[in-house]
Amino acid sequence: MTSRLFLSGLLILYAYLILIVWSLARPQHRIWPPPKTPSWQFFIFWGLFYLGVGFSVVVMALGWNQWRIPQEIRWWVGVPLCVLGGGLLVWGVRTLGLDNTQGKAAGFVKTGPYRFTRNPQYLGDIVMLLGVLLLANSLFTTVLLFLLILSFILLPLPEEIWLEDRYGEPFLQYQSQIPRFL
Repeated sequence: MTSRLFLSGLLILYAYLILIVWSLARPQHRIWPPPKTPSWQFFIFWGLFYLGVGFSVVVMALGWNQWRIPQEIRWWVGVPLCVLGGGLLVWGVRTLGLDNTQGKAAGFVKTGPYRFTRNPQYLGDIVMLLGVLLLANSLFTTVLLFLLILSFILLPLPEEIWLEDRYGEPFLQYQSQIPRFL
């Protein structure tokens, strides 16, 4: 059962990654950020994302603590990473707003955590997922979460094309001054 759920999650996350790469390679036919909301691109993108996260959570619950990561590392490193990443994620969402977070154009933001990194939400997601990965101590979960982490590394690339198109010189100036992640 766990291996079937893992394979389903794997296929969903591969499809999700393909859409991100497609959006980077074909910005005029992008899926992310969605050309408008609501649109089929919006629902496909977020549907695959939430399905991928859902399968990851179920696989994590079924395979909890079945791997080889020592307890000390799991708890003393995993919990702080989850708290740090979750805090950065929440700060980023609160600053950017839910509409912008979902890919709806609701204004260019460069305050709050966006003064230090262009992608605090993705950075927070990555750090938090590394913590969850350690806590879960599951090989199947590690694979799925690495695919999610890879997606958070790739997502800014098609977004930057869109932001440059939408906001022009102010975004280019911001991009030259603030790092993508750190």
